[in-house]
Amino acid sequence: MESFNSIINGDKPVLVDFHADWCGPCKAMAPAVAAIGKDVQGRARVLKINIDRNHAISQQFNVQAVPTFIIFKNGKPVWRHAGMLEKDRLLKNLLSFA
Repeated sequence: MESFNSIINGDKPVLVDFHADWCGPCKAMAPAVAAIGKDVQGRARVLKINIDRNHAISQQFNVQAVPTFIIFKNGKPVWRHAGMLEKDRLLKNLLSFA
């Protein structure tokens, strides 16, 4: 299994969805995030991180609200948004780094 660091340091941009099982907006965004993952196959990656199971990663990137979306390019965060977002806008932002 790939590590978080190896994924975000890859050659493709990575959308990371920081979420929690108890978060209503996270559940509402889940179908859009899954669809984006299918839409960008080969061009970008999508990764879901549960903040309750991955405290260190959440703290490392100062995630204080869920959902929080961060796009990484070459291991560096290049875009960030906390809260719900339209699927098309999220997809457009991800592909702008592809």
